Amino acid sequence: MAVPARTCGASRPGSARTARPRPGPGPGPRRPAAGPMRPLLLLLPLLAASGASAYSFPQQHTMQHWARRLEQEIDGVMRIFGGVQQLREIYKDNRNLFEVQENEPQKLVEKVAGDIESLLDRKVQALKRLADAAETFQKAHHWQDNIKEEDIMYYDAKADAELDDPEGEDVERGSKSSTLRLDFIEDLNFKNKVNYSYTAVQIPTDIYKGSTVILNELNWTEALENVFIENRRQDPTLLWQVFGSATGVTRYYPATPWRAPKKIDLYDVRRRPWYIQGASSPKDMVIIVDVSGSVSGLTLKLMKTSVCEMLDTLSDDDYVNVASFNEKAQPVSCFTHLVQANVRNKKVFKEAVQGMVAKGTTGYKAGFEYAFDQLQNSNITRANCNKMIMMFTDGGEDRVQDVFEKYNWPNRTVRVFTFSVGQHNYDVTPLQWMACTNKGYYFEIPSIGAIRINTQEYLDVLGRPMVLAGKEAKQVQWTNVYEDALGLGLVVTGTLPVFNLTQDGPGEKKNQLILGVMGIDVALNDIKKLTPNYTLGANGYVFAIDLNGYVLLHPNLKPQTTNFREPVTLDFLDAELEDENKEEIRRSMIDGNKGHKQIRTLVKSLDERYIDEVIRNYTWVPIRSTNYSLGLVLPPYSTFYLQANLSDQILQVKYFEFLLPSSFESEGHVFIAPREYCKDLNASDNNTEFLKNFIELMEKVTPDSKQCNNFLLHNLILDTGITQQLVERVWRDQDLNTYSLLAVFAATDGGITRIFPNKAAEDWTENPEPFNASFYRRSLDNHGYIFKPPHQDTLLRPLELENDTVGVLVSTAVELSLGGHTLRPAVVGVKLDPEAWAEKFKVLASNRTHQDQPQKQCGPNNPCEMDCEVNNEDLLCVLIDDGGFLVLSNQNHQWDQVGRFFSEVDANLMLALYNNSFYTHKESYDYQAACAPQPPGNLGAAPRGVFVPTIADFLNLAWWTSAATWSLFQQLLYGLLYHSWFQADPAEAEGSPETRESSCVMKQTQYYFGSVNASYNAIIDCGNCSRLFHAQRLTNTNLLFVVAEKPLCSQCEAGRLLQKETHSDGPEQCELVQRPRYRRGPHICFDYNATEDTSDCGRGASFPPSLGVLVSLQLLLLLGLPPRPQPQVHARAASRPL
Repeated sequence: MAVPARTCGASRPGSARTARPRPGPGPGPRRPAAGPMRPLLLLLPLLAASGASAYSFPQQHTMQHWARRLEQEIDGVMRIFGGVQQLREIYKDNRNLFEVQENEPQKLVEKVAGDIESLLDRKVQALKRLADAAETFQKAHHWQDNIKEEDIMYYDAKADAELDDPEGEDVERGSKSSTLRLDFIEDLNFKNKVNYSYTAVQIPTDIYKGSTVILNELNWTEALENVFIENRRQDPTLLWQVFGSATGVTRYYPATPWRAPKKIDLYDVRRRPWYIQGASSPKDMVIIVDVSGSVSGLTLKLMKTSVCEMLDTLSDDDYVNVASFNEKAQPVSCFTHLVQANVRNKKVFKEAVQGMVAKGTTGYKAGFEYAFDQLQNSNITRANCNKMIMMFTDGGEDRVQDVFEKYNWPNRTVRVFTFSVGQHNYDVTPLQWMACTNKGYYFEIPSIGAIRINTQEYLDVLGRPMVLAGKEAKQVQWTNVYEDALGLGLVVTGTLPVFNLTQDGPGEKKNQLILGVMGIDVALNDIKKLTPNYTLGANGYVFAIDLNGYVLLHPNLKPQTTNFREPVTLDFLDAELEDENKEEIRRSMIDGNKGHKQIRTLVKSLDERYIDEVIRNYTWVPIRSTNYSLGLVLPPYSTFYLQANLSDQILQVKYFEFLLPSSFESEGHVFIAPREYCKDLNASDNNTEFLKNFIELMEKVTPDSKQCNNFLLHNLILDTGITQQLVERVWRDQDLNTYSLLAVFAATDGGITRIFPNKAAEDWTENPEPFNASFYRRSLDNHGYIFKPPHQDTLLRPLELENDTVGVLVSTAVELSLGGHTLRPAVVGVKLDPEAWAEKFKVLASNRTHQDQPQKQCGPNNPCEMDCEVNNEDLLCVLIDDGGFLVLSNQNHQWDQVGRFFSEVDANLMLALYNNSFYTHKESYDYQAACAPQPPGNLGAAPRGVFVPTIADFLNLAWWTSAATWSLFQQLLYGLLYHSWFQADPAEAEGSPETRESSCVMKQTQYYFGSVNASYNAIIDCGNCSRLFHAQRLTNTNLLFVVAEKPLCSQCEAGRLLQKETHSDGPEQCELVQRPRYRRGPHICFDYNATEDTSDCGRGASFPPSLGVLVSLQLLLLLGLPPRPQPQVHARAASRPL
C-alpha cells in the first residue's frame, strides 16, 4: 500500500496532516541513544491512507530507479566529455616519448637523510671553529677596568632604528663615536640587506651599553669577525652565524640593521629557544610561590610576573609545575605533577598564576615538602636531568633544615634557588642559606626592572657542570623549529656552548662559567630543497620529526603567525589526523629506528572541507648525527611516475607552440604550474604573467639547458602535447551546451591545466599548480567521479548564478597500466552549469523519461507517486557530496546555496542523515592559526610587565623612595630614548603578545560518509510534524541522493550541525597531561660535577637608587630631556677573572 505524501498540515492539495507541535531533537553532532528516526517499513501500517491523496511519497524501488538514471547520466557525460579512455590511448600512442620510473622508498629516504646529514655536518664544522676561537680569544683577553665607550668601535644594529625620525626622515647617523656607519646590499638568501665585511651587535634595551662588563665583552668578541668571514668563505651557503653571550650581547654575521619593532624592543638572546637549549641540560623544575598575607599589592604583582618570566626560560625538553603555599601548599593549576613545558601547558600556568591571592601565614616547610615530593615522583614522564626548586617569597625566618636533611642531603641532587621579591626589611640570611647549602643561588627582585635579568641567570649555575665536563659537553644540539628574528622565516639552529677557560689564579681551579652559546641557522627551505619535489606525485611527501615528535618538515607545517617568541611546536599527530598506526610510526621514529608500514588512514583535503580514507606507505630512517628522523609517505599509485624523453627537438618546438596564447582559442587555455623550471625564470603570482615570463625565457634557452630543471621542463612540454591531443580527439567537435557544460578540463602531474573552451578560463578559480588543487588531489585518492561545488562562506552573500561564472566541478583520475605498473598521471573533468543541471536533475528524478514527455495526470481515482519535478512544492530532492555540501536541488530558491554545508540549508534533515550514519564526522585542532588580539581589559595600554601605580601608591611616601619608583622611571627613560614606544600603534611590540596578532587554536569539523552504503528509508519523528525521507549513495560518485518531505512545522526544527572552523581553547590540557605523548629527551645530561664550586651562591641588588637620583630623574622627565642611562644590575662578568 502506498504511503501518503503528508500526514499532517493539510495546507496544500493532496495533503492530509494536521500540525501538532513537538520539540525537535537537540543541537550538536552527538547521536541520541534512541534517535527520533525509525525505519520506514515499521511505520507503514500507521501511515497508510486509503487513497485520500492523489500523490504518495515515492516508494523505495522508485527512488532507486531515479538513482540509477542519475548515475547513468553522469557516467555518460563523463565518458563522452571527460575523455578518460581516449587519454589512456593517447598516452599509449606516445609511449616512446616517456619512461616509467620507480620511486623506491627505502633508497629515497636514505638518500635524502644522507643529504640532510651532509648539509648539517658542514654547519657543525663551522660551529666548532667558532666555539674554539671564542674560547681562545676570551682566554687571551685582558680585562680593562677603565675601558670607555669611545675605545670600542662596532656596528650597533639598533642604532639606525633608534636614531631614525618617526616620520621616516633620517637624522644624523654615527653621532656615537663607537658606532660604525655601514653600507648594505640586498641579499636574497638572507631576505635582507647585509654587509659581509662586518658583524653587527645587538644589546637588549634593559642593559646599559656603557657598562664595563659590556664593553669588555664587545672588546674580545670583535675578534670573532674574521672567523665568521672565513667560515663563509669555506661554505658560502652559511646563513646567520651568531654568538649569544651570557651577558646578553649578541654578535652576528653578516651585519644587518636590527628589525626593530614599533614599540620598545625586548629581545634578549638569552631568552631565545636556541640559546636556552644550548646553555643547559634539560630541567625538572618546581616553582613555589609564597602567598601568605604579608605578600600583597606590588610584591604579589612582582611575583606573578616573575613566575611568568621564569616559565619563558623553559623549553619543550623541560618539565615544570607551579604551586602556591602559605600554611599548606597546593598547585596553582589543574596539573598535579610535573608536565612538559610546552607552549600550551605554560599558558595554563600563566593564566592560573594570575588568580593567586595572598592570605594566611608563611609555611616554607609545606612549600618545600610539596616540591620535593613532585621531584621524587618517578611514575610520570619527566626530564630526569637537572632538578631544581625555585622559591619566590618576600622573606621569612625559617630555614627548614629538617626538610633538606630529609629530602636532599647529603647528595644535594636538587638545586634550590631563592628569590626575595619586593621592598621589605626582612632578614634575607635564611634565604641565602637555603640556596647556598643546596647548590643553588639567591636573587633579589626589588622591582620590575630586575625580573628579566634575575629569572634567567640561574642558567649560569646550571651551566657549571657543562663547563667542568669540558670536551665531553661540547656536543652540537639541533633545535626545534622557530621563527628567525631577522626575517629568514622558519629555521633550525645548531648550537654549541662556549666555556670560560680562564684560571682563577696560578694553580687555582679553572673557571666554571659559561660564556654563551654559538649558533648557526639553517633555513627549512634549504632542507626542503634536498627532498624530491615532483616525482612523489601530488599526495606523496617527505617529513621529519625530532625527539619530541614535533615536525621539522611537513607539508602541513604552515604557522600563520610571525615574530612570535615561542618555538613552532607542531606535533606529527597534529599535523596529520591521529590514529594508532601513526602513533606507532611516531614512536619508532623517535627511538631512532628504521621502518616501513602500509596503513589505511584518514586524510584531510587541501581545502580542509573533506575527509578521505586512503592507503599510504610510510618509510622512515634516522638522520645520523642529529636528533631528527626522516619519513617518506607514498600512495600506492605514486610508486611509479612518468619521465619525459623528448630528444626530438622538432617535437619539442611543436608541443611548445601549444603553450603560446595564440593557440588558446582553438586548443583551449593553458595554465602552467608556477614551478622553478629554470634559475632565471621570474616568478609571479599572476599565471598569465608567469606564462609570459616562461615563454620569453624559453626563446633564449632550450629545455636541455644546464640552468634549467630538465625533468620539469620535459614533462611540462610532453603534457602540453598530450592534452592538446585530447582537445583534438575529444573536445573540439563536441557541443558543450547540449549537455549544459561550462567547460571541460585536464590537469597533469607535469604541471599543465588545460581548460576548454578558452573563454571558460576567465572563471577558472582552481590553483594552477595541480599538486595544490583540492580537486586534483582528491580525484587521485578516490575512484569514480568526484563532485566539487563552489565554496561558500556562511558569512558571505549567496552565490549569484550569472554569466556562467559559477560551476560544479566533476573530475576523475586517469589510471594507466604500463608494463604491469599502475600510475595516475592526470585528472580530467567537466564543469557543470548548476541551473541547467538542476532542471535536468528534476527530470531524471521524475516519472518522465525526458523533458518533452507530458506529465502524467493524477487524481483521486488515479493516484501517483510524487516526483522531484511535479511535486517540488511538497518534495525536497537534493544531491549532497561526501562532505555534506549541497550540489544540486530541485528547489529554485536553493540554487544560490549550492556549495553551502547542508545543515545551513536544512538543519533538520542533515541531522537525520547524521543520526542514521549516512555521515560521520572528525574533529581536529589547528594549532597554527592566527587570531586578532583580544580587547584590552582594565589594564589599559600599559606594556606587559610594566607596573602601573595606583592613586594609593602615589599617596604612599614609602612608594616614592622604593625601587618600584626607580623601576618605573627607568621604563619611562627608555620611552624617551625610544620614541616609538609612545606611538599609537603597539601591534608589533616584541615581547607584547597581547597587542599583536598571536597564535591560537581553531577547531575544525569535517563530515564524511558513514557506514551506510545501501538505499535507506526513514522518518524524522516529530509527532504530527514528522517527515519521511529516503537517502541513497550514487554509485561511482561522492554523492548522496536524498528525497524528503518538505517541513511544514517549524516546531520540528533541530539544532544545526556545525562545520565551520571555530575558535577553541583546544583539547582540555588537564586531561591531556594524564596521557602524554611519547617523547625522548636529549641523549646527554650534565647536572653534576664533583669539582663544582658552589661558594658563589647569591647576591643582592648592586645599584640602590638615591633620593638625588630620583629627583634628577623627575626633572629630566618634566623637561623631556633624554638622559644618559644609569647602569643596571647585570649578569656576572663572564670575561672578568674572578
